[in-house]
Amino acid sequence: MNLITVDFETHYSKTYSLTKLTTEEYVRDPQFEVIGVAVKVNDAETGWASGTHEQIATWLRQFPWDESIALAHNAMFDGSILNWRYDIKPKFWVDTLCMGRALHGVEVSGSLAALVERYGIGEKGTEVNNALGKRREDFTPEELSRYGDYCINDVELTYKLFDCMVKAGFPRPEMKLIDVTTRMFTEPVLGLNLPLLEQHLEDVRDRKATLLATCQLDDNGVLMSNPKFAELLKSFGVEPPVKISLTTGKETWAFAKSDEGLKALMEHPDDRIQALVAARIGAKSTLEETRTERFIGIAKRGLMPVPLKYYAAHTGRWGGLDSLNLQNLPSRGANAGRLKTSITAPPDSVIIDCDSAQIEARVLAWLAGQQDVVAAFANKEDVYKKMASKIYGKVEADISTSERFIGKTTVLGAGYGMGAPKFKDQLKTFGVDAPLEESRRIIAAYREVNWAVVGLWKQAQIVLTALSQRSLTQFGKEGVLALVPDEQAIRLPNGLLLRYEGLAPEQGEKGVQYTYKTRRGRVKIYGGKVVENVVQALARIVVGEQMLRIAKKYRPVLTVHDAVACVAREEEAAEARAYVEECMRWVPEWAEGLPVNCESGMGANYGEC
Repeated sequence: MNLITVDFETHYSKTYSLTKLTTEEYVRDPQFEVIGVAVKVNDAETGWASGTHEQIATWLRQFPWDESIALAHNAMFDGSILNWRYDIKPKFWVDTLCMGRALHGVEVSGSLAALVERYGIGEKGTEVNNALGKRREDFTPEELSRYGDYCINDVELTYKLFDCMVKAGFPRPEMKLIDVTTRMFTEPVLGLNLPLLEQHLEDVRDRKATLLATCQLDDNGVLMSNPKFAELLKSFGVEPPVKISLTTGKETWAFAKSDEGLKALMEHPDDRIQALVAARIGAKSTLEETRTERFIGIAKRGLMPVPLKYYAAHTGRWGGLDSLNLQNLPSRGANAGRLKTSITAPPDSVIIDCDSAQIEARVLAWLAGQQDVVAAFANKEDVYKKMASKIYGKVEADISTSERFIGKTTVLGAGYGMGAPKFKDQLKTFGVDAPLEESRRIIAAYREVNWAVVGLWKQAQIVLTALSQRSLTQFGKEGVLALVPDEQAIRLPNGLLLRYEGLAPEQGEKGVQYTYKTRRGRVKIYGGKVVENVVQALARIVVGEQMLRIAKKYRPVLTVHDAVACVAREEEAAEARAYVEECMRWVPEWAEGLPVNCESGMGANYGEC
């Protein structure tokens, strides 16, 4: 196939720009205007075109997009312009912005300027700074010519950068995932139920007003008193967040606007809790309101582009983007599912959502060589009940529902070295108030029966020492992971690196601790956390490859954590669901013996899945 490199230059101003609007809002806005576009086919000379919408459309259509690979730096932007404004859909998308995150990590800049400097292949210009506020008709011929040269240079740099990244060994499956992720946004197929969203917004606002009135929150004594606000949260079944005071060294309420605990409550799945926190910090609206308003805006403009950030996390997982984090739509609370229900399949189609069941717990046991747990998963036994049996010294048949819940929480929470105090706090968030001694007993029971997992934590601690000294050691199941000492990284089965740049030991109160460099400063790392990182990275690779298998027959439209959603025609819904489940039970060759399983749902909207 041909490789077509493309870059658009568009009108922007102090009030209308990608710093003020989302990509979807910006490209669909009536103010949108293409100043010009540069295109390079394979290694031929790059061309530049500027003119009216019709003139640019005619110029663009001379290229064989439907049988070519399209390349851009930030394909979500250029791809949405191509499709939404010119009805052009390339056969395949690649994106050097995405590739840069995967190759070099999320802690370094992925801008075109930073990447070309890293590879020493040229220098990005600054002519775009002179275009602020200008329409095409405002440019003089000389200014437009210089702007064209700037855009041509960007295309040439993107082309060279792509060549460097391919030669650096960028994995082909990951390139395919970039294409799938890009199309979720640039070629939207999901709809939004506008009447439902408008009713939901009205209900949320009414509930908030009623809640604030009922709780008499106009009385500042309730809002401003830490003990009273803590009791208010408890009355709604929420354990108030705490922190250690820097002044007294004692535990105190974490109710400051900057406290992570309070920030987390601002995104609580129950909109009533959001309202209470918003009232506490003086915010005018809740996350549920602003998110619903954004959904309504999109619904009025057209189909719903799904903005996902490829390789958003250190572990390679996808993340939310474009101020629309679909990774954490609420599934609990009084209004649970309303936003999900508003997301609809295309006409005469269904959404199939398939979740890789307990994949982290499965990968952890498999990687550690905890064969009894691996076998239990493979045989479809109740692993949570088996853990509860060990905790309470009962036969599995006698385990109660509440005891099984403790077993489940232990399996899903204790696998990365969690201590008793944190486990106690985690249980509290689920409404279980366990004494510290009981939490210690449960954690001890987990570690006793999961000796191989504990061994993996210790092995990971040795890995930190080795990487800090830039030396080698064995880690996990043979043939799955490899240390890359010079890069202070762990090579994953897909060829990409899990990086711990600047890893070094530090003498702390509890002995030697390791930290590595991030944009937020140095971050502590320990064996259990390394295991968590690796397990999540491996799970993401498995789910990513499963999604590519699904994509051979059905269109993926969303991935959330360890689930993949796709669309299929109603008449083949049963066949499609069976195929998707088959794909989600497949494992790559490197993961032989990994006992994966899945659960799926299906419906005319996302909430029914």
